[in-house]
Amino acid sequence: MKTLVCFIAFLLFLPLDRTLASSDPCAPANQPDPRTLRSDQITVLINGYSESRIPLLHSLAATYSASALVSAVLVLWGNPSTSALTLSELAHNLSLSSFGQSTITVVRQSSASLNARFLPRSSIRTHAVLICDDDVEVDPKSLEFAFRVWSSNPDRLIGFFARSHDIDLLSRSWIYTVHPDKYSIVLTKFMILKIQYLFQYSCGGGAKMGEMRRIVDQMQNCEDILMNFVVADAANAGPILVGAKRVRDWGDPRNNDHVDRDDIDKRFRLKDTVKEVGLSSRRGEHRKRRGDCIRKFHKSLGRMPLTYSYGKTVNSVGEQGLCMKGGKLVFCDQFF
Repeated sequence: MKTLVCFIAFLLFLPLDRTLASSDPCAPANQPDPRTLRSDQITVLINGYSESRIPLLHSLAATYSASALVSAVLVLWGNPSTSALTLSELAHNLSLSSFGQSTITVVRQSSASLNARFLPRSSIRTHAVLICDDDVEVDPKSLEFAFRVWSSNPDRLIGFFARSHDIDLLSRSWIYTVHPDKYSIVLTKFMILKIQYLFQYSCGGGAKMGEMRRIVDQMQNCEDILMNFVVADAANAGPILVGAKRVRDWGDPRNNDHVDRDDIDKRFRLKDTVKEVGLSSRRGEHRKRRGDCIRKFHKSLGRMPLTYSYGKTVNSVGEQGLCMKGGKLVFCDQFF
């Protein structure tokens, strides 16, 4: 019993932040002074909710922490039913995994609202913020490239996953869709933005913005679409889609036929579990609900700020021929 009491007491002093969620996120102290912010690093905000994803979350947070580009990693835990002991254990394990100057902190959110992932936080000391999910794995080189693209376009959203709004001519209403040649939305699976947009989303915009945040709570969805509305309205420009060398969305069932079995073992055999708990696993309903969000946001704002972008920014382009391999055309350097 004495050992257990000592262990619990030890956990209480681990980096589990209980103060950020209780303070006023829109207080002046949470508005950063640009002169004090670092421009050579980024703060990573990982959204966490499902306890079944904790092993994968642990791996992703540790990988981000190991990057010299990352100033700090905040795990934003939004599940109010998770016990304090579970989060303290997570904080303890993550503290053992942090590398170099980058710390990993677990923040228990004050509610399960999806709006909470965009709250301003006085602990953020960088101009750039990476919003990401707990089931998306990105290689370090792709993170570095995306950050360089953002540094050249700090007023725009940068991401690896793109979607689009459009008009359904039959119903004469906005819809959520995918186009092969254009896009107007990047997802919070991986989204880089400047820190000031957190304040604009959470604290600005008056009654109209408050109404749109309430729509996010009612729909339990679409916080990423609303952030795209906020940024497009402020920047008068669409997002930038960036190509990645290696990105794996563990919540996307389309990965099932392309996953190495040894890799699954290394990732704690979480493929099926992660897929099942993903919000977007309810495909048809999910797309319809997001179309509903676009219509409601447009009605609340009174205009459509989303702007189309075209093409993808890639790190390098090499001239290669295409060779036939196994009945498919592949780059010739993959043929041999």
